Amino acid sequence: MSNESFPAGSWVLLNYRMPRTPSSPRVAVWRRLQSLGVAQLGDGLVALPADARTKEHLEWIAAEVEANSGTATVWVGRPSSPAGERRIVAAMQDERRKEYLALAKDAGDAAALPDAARARAAKRLQQQHRKIGRRDYFPPAERETARAAVKSILQPASALPPVALQAGQ
Repeated sequence: MSNESFPAGSWVLLNYRMPRTPSSPRVAVWRRLQSLGVAQLGDGLVALPADARTKEHLEWIAAEVEANSGTATVWVGRPSSPAGERRIVAAMQDERRKEYLALAKDAGDAAALPDAARARAAKRLQQQHRKIGRRDYFPPAERETARAAVKSILQPASALPPVALQAGQ
């Protein structure tokens, strides 16, 4: 990974197109893009905040697209207005917010489980929280809520506050 720097407010964009068949390479690219938490700007156009890591990720995906008879170009640019950038950021935050809220709900549900099952659920939910965090470029407040909910179920049931147990019901 290079030490390349980008002007404030820069985004790395991937413009790509893939053949409809076979569908498995197209689905694999879509899944990789989702795992990165990209902002979908249009058909075949995604963006991530610019840094060396995100640029490298999108360059690798561009190479995968081209290896599967598609076309891809990676760009670095900035929205033409602050309002445009705010819309992109808000959309990315909203996606992560939904994931964190679902995670917090799952943690609340797990609070009512027996100790062994709750411990397994806590481990799974911790992994899921880390996974979401890797694609969370603009953390919403719900990130901390989800972290606290997962942390709360790491304790034995006897140590859980009554509120945590009620949330799982």
